[in-house]
Amino acid sequence: MSTHPTVTILGAGALGAAMAARLGDTGHDVRLWNRTADRAKEAAARSTGVTAVDRVGEAVTGSAAVLTVLRDGDAVAEVMGEALSFMDSGAVWIQASTVGPDHARALAETADRHHADYLDAPVSGSTAPARQGTLVWLVAGQDGVLERARPVLEALGSSVLHVGTGVEGSSLKLAVNAWLTASTVAMSDVLGLCDTLGIEHATLVEALEAGPLAMPYALGKVQMMDARSYEPGFTVRLALKDVELSLAIATPTPLFQAVRDRLDETVADGHGDEDVAAVDYRRGHGGG
Repeated sequence: MSTHPTVTILGAGALGAAMAARLGDTGHDVRLWNRTADRAKEAAARSTGVTAVDRVGEAVTGSAAVLTVLRDGDAVAEVMGEALSFMDSGAVWIQASTVGPDHARALAETADRHHADYLDAPVSGSTAPARQGTLVWLVAGQDGVLERARPVLEALGSSVLHVGTGVEGSSLKLAVNAWLTASTVAMSDVLGLCDTLGIEHATLVEALEAGPLAMPYALGKVQMMDARSYEPGFTVRLALKDVELSLAIATPTPLFQAVRDRLDETVADGHGDEDVAAVDYRRGHGGG
């Protein structure tokens, strides 16, 4: 790849749009596609160097890298079923959606049938890190393919972890998301305990930050929870999807079942498209 290759992003949701804007800012020529074309057009209008494209084939033709940033494995399979026949020889498919290892394996097999270079490459981080270029890439794939894609990955991330050659990236992503989701639910419950004990939330944060127990991600959620402002970075609905992927693979535990139930309740009460911090929405209002 050249220093600033043409890059296609398939999926103009919050993460895909943030990635497109970041790549545009770093000098890349970015093509952005979404099933709902208006969403891609709106994102492109807010960004430099980003062009909304209506057709998948047109979007990927001539691109050095194609990133899929879609909701789930079925969506990726459907879109790439069309896109792969238009991709240039030597282009790299960077599969950044959270799909779980089973879907990732099927997608890798699809890439292989089309003789396309494939990276199983989800990220740790959401919209703000994407916009700032501080995502953590969890990449599985061949060394040579990774090196060709590295300029794009490094434009978006502060770290590129090469964790295997198969679908280890997607496996690790489920574990990472399970941790961050469980920690968010735990923080909500701890704030409830503080309310009962008469402890100021700022005092809790100060105590945690003073020692080894600080977790910046969870502490950041305290501000959102106290403000009851849940602008989405990682939505409740997507967190629920990922926890359910984990439960389908691993033996369910009481903890992850409880987290799943909490997320499901939050979605049912109309907060599915808000940040995962919205699991706290009932605290102080007669709920848990």
